[in-house]
Amino acid sequence: MNLFNLRRPAPSLDDLLLDAKTPMLRDELSSQSLMPTVARPPQVFVRGQGSWLWDSEDRAYLDFTQGGAANSLGHSPSVLVRALADQAQALINPGSGLHNRSQLNLVDRLCHSTGSDQAYLLNSGAEACEAAIKLARKWGQLHRSGAYRIITASNACHGRSLSTLAASGDNRFEPQLPGFCHVPFNDLPALHAAVDAHTVAIMLEPIQSDAGVIPATEHYLKGVERLCRELGILLILDEVQTGMGRCATLLAEQHYGVRADIVTLGKGLGGGVPLAALLARGKACCFELGELEGTHHGNALMAAAGVAVLDSVLGHGFLEHVRDTGQYLGEGLARLAHRYGQGELRGQGLLLGLGLSDDSADAVVKAALYEGLILNAPQPDCLRFTPALTVSKSNIDEMLLRLARAFSRVHTTQLQCRKGIAV
Repeated sequence: MNLFNLRRPAPSLDDLLLDAKTPMLRDELSSQSLMPTVARPPQVFVRGQGSWLWDSEDRAYLDFTQGGAANSLGHSPSVLVRALADQAQALINPGSGLHNRSQLNLVDRLCHSTGSDQAYLLNSGAEACEAAIKLARKWGQLHRSGAYRIITASNACHGRSLSTLAASGDNRFEPQLPGFCHVPFNDLPALHAAVDAHTVAIMLEPIQSDAGVIPATEHYLKGVERLCRELGILLILDEVQTGMGRCATLLAEQHYGVRADIVTLGKGLGGGVPLAALLARGKACCFELGELEGTHHGNALMAAAGVAVLDSVLGHGFLEHVRDTGQYLGEGLARLAHRYGQGELRGQGLLLGLGLSDDSADAVVKAALYEGLILNAPQPDCLRFTPALTVSKSNIDEMLLRLARAFSRVHTTQLQCRKGIAV
């Protein structure tokens, strides 16, 4: 079967303009019992392999989102399938109050490969960030006269729990939890001015993915690290999105040449299964018994997945491949952006954002889906690309062809709309 020939029939302009909520599911199952928390297309996906997904009608889609960058090795990679199958036959979850071999194996490898002193395994990036907030406040009680306030950047995204929403500046579920201060990203003077006696830490994403893939400048992030050292406060790096090889280094902090006191990992660590980690270094290692627990934290099944992913990412030539294909993808997107009059390209490795000339990102995503291409739009004027870290150059070439067709379709639709208005 030639996957590259499995393009969808071209939709009509009416199809492209149709509200995304109107189609029914193309499957015998109904979504009526599912809480409407996320806008989803009508397709029901049933299997995946590498960079490809198939829906219930056996149509193939090239996936350049990979579960929001969670599927670091692509869909159902053999190394992860084997690790899960072997571990499931031996031991799934002995309980968080007991050691298991996979848990100890993973935390040891994480500490060794990242230069950390302690690690703790959780279920999601939001949990890891919440644990980082708890750890920083505990450290403030011990070493900074009860300081508890954490400075974060505007437009950040640290998770969807109440505390991480507050850290992100998201006020949809007021009242917000207190203890957070937000300053503009990449603005070192504003950050310095916000520090006071109650400040315990600065918490940042090296690249603000949900804000439109906005990278920290090297000058800024190094300045933040220096500021933390001079003022005696903690530096927390949220690497849920950027860690585990996504930026062509194991951690993005290595690319910037900085070193945080606390690092959070998630998404790609589990390769698609729920797994996250809290890493602590030096003076930040201050949790005591009973202060961080969870029924599924460090369970053997998920930890085995993490070992398989980490071993793959640290394998010979893997990060070089990410660097090479990231550059190749960036060059292709830059050519496409120039051809269609789009905006700037941002990001690092295989975390890239393409700014658009207008707020057409949702229309491009929908047009791309018609072309058998799955994309993500974190902002109305930005497309985000987070393919599998194992993506091939031929997959990238095919993606660029389908994206070009999507751009053309949206452009044609816009022209037709203008003509309609003019008439």
